[in-house]
Amino acid sequence: MIYFWIIFNACALGALVLDARWLRRPGRAVGFREALLRSVVWVAVAAAFAVFLRFWFGHQTALEFVTGYVLELSLSVDNLFIFLLVFRYFAVPDEQQHRVLFWGIVGALVMRGVFIVAGVGMLRRFHWIIYAFGALLILSGFRLLTTSGRPADPSRNFAVRMVRRWFPVTESYVGGSFIVSTTTGTSVTPLLLVLLVIETTDVLFAVDSIPAVLAITLNAFVVYTSNVLAILGLRSLYFAVSGLITKFRYLHYGLAVILILTGVKMLLAERYPVSTVVALSGLAVILATSVLASMVLPAAAEGSPDS
Repeated sequence: MIYFWIIFNACALGALVLDARWLRRPGRAVGFREALLRSVVWVAVAAAFAVFLRFWFGHQTALEFVTGYVLELSLSVDNLFIFLLVFRYFAVPDEQQHRVLFWGIVGALVMRGVFIVAGVGMLRRFHWIIYAFGALLILSGFRLLTTSGRPADPSRNFAVRMVRRWFPVTESYVGGSFIVSTTTGTSVTPLLLVLLVIETTDVLFAVDSIPAVLAITLNAFVVYTSNVLAILGLRSLYFAVSGLITKFRYLHYGLAVILILTGVKMLLAERYPVSTVVALSGLAVILATSVLASMVLPAAAEGSPDS
């Protein structure tokens, strides 16, 4: 199994570098069609990997991967809202957004890997932790419901406040640099603040998303690969739907329901086990319903399709 880990990580790193070189065009923003094409490619890669798992490890493993991938991708939509808020708040130039997302995803992959290995290890050694994870997911779901999907003010981020306190920050962006040398010494640029907000926020999202996937399977390889492939396609997905994402105003309710039901599933797993097929079907129905409600209800409820 160690060979699969090595090969997968090598391929993932190579794909990330290739995507970065393909996506990187100095001085030019990423277009909708270009980003949409990349999103389709990443989904196709995930589908191909599921087929590989089907033939190598069996139907159940492949099904667990697909369920984990769809779950992780859907929960990652919250990350897209954060990206949009942070980029708007810091007025990040369009041509520099891809650079921040690239390094943000690299950091997320490292942190997710550590969290997954630790989470699987704890669940295998201390089974009672599954109840703590289940309760955490339920609380996270209700928190998402009560906050109406509104993300926190980026200026209140702890890492940003610490950097501003200890280091001078340039007034404007300096190309794609995170740190620059000035006449008074070394300064950080607003681009580094943006990266810090994205990285620290992803840690909070990982606390929700990883236990949710662990509710599907304790196979560390499946949990890790579903997370990685969902995250790798996140950057392209952002550029493809950034203009539409604010229209999905009821999507956070669907995500909240998913978190709550997944938490309940973890709490009742021993007495009332839910099959992976049922979990995947329920996930698809909830997501489809929330997206459909976002498309249909706003105009009827608020009188304006653009409000």
